[in-house]
Order: sequence, then structure tokens, then C-alpha cells
Amino acid sequence: MKYSNILLALYFLIPALTVSAAPAGEVIDRLDLSRPGLELVAQHHREGNDSLASLDLLDYFRHRTDVKSVGVDPADPKLSDEERRWADEGLEHKFFAHSGYQPSYFYGDDIDWQYWPVKDNELRWQLHRTKWWVPMGKTYRVTGDEKYAIEWMLQYRDWIKKNPLTSFDGIKDSGMEEVDNVYFAWRPLEVCDRLEHQIEQFDLFLPSPNFTADFLIDFLDNYHRHADFANSHYSAEGNHLLFEAQRVIYAACFFPEFKDATIWRKTGVDILNREIGKQILPDGVQYELDPGYHLDCVNIFGKALRMMNANGYHGEFSDEYMTAMEKMMEFTYNMCYPDFTMPLFSDSRQKTKRDMMGTYNSWLKFFPENNPLLYFTSEGEKGALPGYNSKAFPAGGFYILRNGWTPQSTMMILKAGPEGEWHNQFDNGTFELWANGRNFFPDSGSFIYGGDEEVLKQREWFRRTAAHNTLTLDGRTLATRVSQLLKWETGDYCDLTVVETPGYEGLTHRRAVFFVEHSFFVIADEAYGEAKGNVALNYHLLPSEPIEDKEHKSVSTSFADGNNITLQVFGAEDMTSEEGWTSPLYRVKYPRPAYAFHAQKSAEKPVRLITVIYPADAAKHDIKAEYTDNDSANGASLEVSIDGKKYPLSYTL
Repeated sequence: MKYSNILLALYFLIPALTVSAAPAGEVIDRLDLSRPGLELVAQHHREGNDSLASLDLLDYFRHRTDVKSVGVDPADPKLSDEERRWADEGLEHKFFAHSGYQPSYFYGDDIDWQYWPVKDNELRWQLHRTKWWVPMGKTYRVTGDEKYAIEWMLQYRDWIKKNPLTSFDGIKDSGMEEVDNVYFAWRPLEVCDRLEHQIEQFDLFLPSPNFTADFLIDFLDNYHRHADFANSHYSAEGNHLLFEAQRVIYAACFFPEFKDATIWRKTGVDILNREIGKQILPDGVQYELDPGYHLDCVNIFGKALRMMNANGYHGEFSDEYMTAMEKMMEFTYNMCYPDFTMPLFSDSRQKTKRDMMGTYNSWLKFFPENNPLLYFTSEGEKGALPGYNSKAFPAGGFYILRNGWTPQSTMMILKAGPEGEWHNQFDNGTFELWANGRNFFPDSGSFIYGGDEEVLKQREWFRRTAAHNTLTLDGRTLATRVSQLLKWETGDYCDLTVVETPGYEGLTHRRAVFFVEHSFFVIADEAYGEAKGNVALNYHLLPSEPIEDKEHKSVSTSFADGNNITLQVFGAEDMTSEEGWTSPLYRVKYPRPAYAFHAQKSAEKPVRLITVIYPADAAKHDIKAEYTDNDSANGASLEVSIDGKKYPLSYTL
């Protein structure tokens, strides 16, 4: 695989270092031997008897009670059937690296840590997160079978031996595969992932008689190398930086015996205190504009706080830190549907009620008087719902139009915000729509991340603008991901949001969404500017067997339970069926109906289209819509008729 010169240049900055196991005395010298409980270790180390000092150190850790982990409880490890399978497969060197690649691949009797069966970067990166080791530890604690402890220690040492932290200067004559391996095994995100989960492994396997003093020295040597490397190789920005800081804090809190632990903790805390003000927008949205990563980030802030509190480090996070966390939580529960699922915008993955309930309960420990959190965690028995239905998050560009919080409610989430970061897709103006327990317009998702040309081609299909519920010019992907809010109103008659995206050279897309009588949606789209070409409204339904009416430019779902919608477009010249997919999980995708409604744009006048999305049952509804103004640049006026009832709609700017 080839990498850019920029990427290689960054990794040339890694200090020249080839690692072999350090002598026990060298590892013990990294400890603060003045700490209570380490007196015998200090004495035997001074006397030059590091073998005995190592035994004392092992005894110290086995009886240590003043340090807490907030991960897996070794006294009561909850082992799922799936985790037991990962553990047992791990014994056979069939390693669970990624949920998108199942069944697990065989990495050889003599483990090949560079094996790359599919050229997806995530598969190889996440191999080095060693996700099966904690399940092996849980299985060891549940069964008491020493084979899990023995195999973990063999694999742990094998990983150290075959994945040295080596500078590029030292391997210029070794071939690109060695460069690749440093890139994958020692990317800071993977290093820090190991920092967090090796704490759990340490706790789970520590009682094993096979966990010897010699192994302890190897473990501490490797762990210190990880923490020291991570603390000097933070990512420049984004969620990676947050993950890394949180996990360095974990290392500092769990191994305060290291002399460097105080420095690690301070650096991690300083980064999180700084970044929560930088990465979290004023309305609580994380600046990557990805609901899934937003959730990860608020949990990063929470996990760091929980680990610090558990080990007596109070007051090191600012008041602004706590305020921002609470805003992030408010955004999260606003983005959740009544069944606790979240939209699939950008690189988000499907969440379950169990996922979200666990998350809400963890937040409640920080904010026990937060009424909405109390309400959601108790499923309505305590607390209270927010005192509003519709809600705008203009800094992040998310607009929620809803008529309630129950499963029978109707709710649209419109996405149109600032540039965002790498995870943000070119989808300005897109939306999802939930009605009466059903998500009728799930986002396409992302399917996969990055790798070779074939993998990137799959990713780009999902990222392109035409894969979203928004407007395109000649089928092209937007040239910019920047939108602005022009108007937001809520009222008894309808709620309204108007956003605008200068998405193409010479063409701006203005989208107004009316939530009429809080029961159905009218979308007024205008494409204006000197550009000319094929303007299309793209709509992607949930997997279903819809009823198409191309003559009237409409499509209706046909679920037997009667919970359906009709979508009809006015002003389009043609309606075509398109390829459609939705991807709720990594490398999982389902075909679904998709349509494009076309109109030719000249350089002289705008294209103006109206979409009505109406709740439908077995009856066929007579829907009409038209603009009633003269292409006003300062707003729009239109009239919609449903079965003869007229709904005048307008906005001014």
C-alpha cells in the first residue's frame, strides 16, 4: 500500500527506537518507590536484588486497593455468548478484529500481525486493538481455566516481539511492509486503545499463577512505553485527540506508581479542558457533525471524569467542561427517536435502546437532577420531558421538527450546517423522518471507511450528495459543505426552518421545511443562480415495496399496518427510479427504493419545486401544491391542498 509523502513525513518524527524487553531494574527505576506499599520493593531494589523486588512488586499489585478501574469489574465480569466465542476463537488465533468482518480470520499458528486479508485500513488498525483479549480475561475469571491466561500472555509477548516501536530511519532498507506495520501498530489511536483495555486485562488476569513477576515486568515495560509514546504523539485535532487524552488519563490514574503519571494526567486533563471549548459548538454539537462521533465524544469526556473521580482527583476539570457536557447530552436526546435509535448521518452506526439507556444512566451520575435524563432512564416514571417539541441547533446545523416524544409522534431531523470535519458527508439539506414508530427516510450511512481503491469506491457511493434526501445539479456531489440558517420559527399552525447552501458554482439551494399543523411536511426547494443543467430532488425511502405513480410524480409506502406516507413532488418534469442503499452498520447494507425528480434549469430563472410528505392510510389523497408568488428573492409563498383543504404557507427573509 502507498501512503502520501505527508503521512510518511509525520511518522519520520517518531524517535529512533527499537525495543527489546527492559531489565527489571530499569522498569523498577520508572516507579515512584516512595509510595506507600512499595517499601520492600524499594529496599530490595537498593540492594540490587531486582528478582526479589519484582516478586514484591507483584505482591503489591495483587493486594493494592487504593486504585480503582471504571471498566470491567473483575469480581463480576459480565460475559456474553459472543464474547465467549471471541475468547475461544482467540485460542485458535482466529482473532475478532472488526464486527464488519465475521467470521474472524485465522492469523496463523505463528501469528502474523501484518496479515491483511481485505485492504480495508480499519481491519488492520483494529487488529492491533486486540479486542479478544478482554473477553479472554472475562472467560478466565468465569471458568478459572488457565489456558486463557497462558494464551493471553503468549500472545501479549508475541505482539511486543513482532511489533517493535521502530523509527523509519532504522528500517529504510527493510521494505514498505515494515513502514506499514509501524503505521498500523503504532498509530496513536490504537496505542491509546490498548492503554485503556490493558488495564482491564491486567485486573482480570492478575490472580493467575501464570502471571509471574517476570511477566509483570514485561507488562509494565510495554505499558510505560505505550503511555510515554502516546503522551508525546497526540493527534492534531478531532475525536482521535479526545480518545487519546482520555486514555492517557486512564493510564495515569490506574498506574500512579509510574513517576511520569502526574505528567500524563496533567497533559490529558489540559487537552480535554481545552478541546471541549474548541470542539464543542455553542449549542453542544461536536464539530465533526456526526451524531455517532458526537455520542462517542461526550462519553469520552464522561469517562475521563469518572476515572478521575474514582481515584480521588477532583476539581481538575473546569466548570465550562461540565456545562458543555450537559449541552452535549441535550443535543443527544434531541437527536434520538422515541425508540432510542439515532439518525445515520455521516459515519454514524445504528444504536439500540440498550446502548442508549446505558449511556443515559452513566450521564445521570454526573447530572442527577437533569429532568429529561431522569425521564428517559426511568421510562417516564421520574423527571420530566423537555418543555418544548421542536428544537434548533443552529451552530451545528441540526433542526428537529417534532410534535411529541412518544413512539406515535412525528419527527423530522434536518441537517444543514457548517463545514464540519472528515466524517461529515456532502449532504446539506438532507433529513430523516420518523412517524408513528417507523423511520421512513433513513440516511444512507457510510458502509465502510478507507483502504485501497476498491474500498474507497464503496465509501464514496454513500458519501455522494445524490445518496441523500436533498438537491443535486447534474448528479454531482456538492462543492461545499457549508449551509446557513435563514429562518427558524415555531408556532401553533406550523414550525418552519429555512436553510441555504451555495453548493455549486453558480447555483444556490434554498430549502424551506414547513411542519404544517404539526402533522405533515411541505418542502419548498429553490435552485437559483446562473448555472444551468439538470436539477434533481433525491429521495431515499426505507426498504419496502412502494407504490409508484410517475405520472403524478408520487410514491407511497404500502405497509400492512396502515402506517404509511405519500411523497409527491410538484414542478418536476420527470421522475426516475435510482439505485438506493442504506447501511446501518459497518459493511452491512440493504437495498431500498430511491427516486430522483428532475427539472431542467436555465441560466435565466430558478427551479422551484414543492414536495409534500403526507401520512397515508388505505385511502388515496388528492394532493395539490403550487407557488403563489413571482419568484421572490426575499421569501416564498405557496399553497397546498389536501383533499380540498387549503393550507397557505409563506416566509419572508
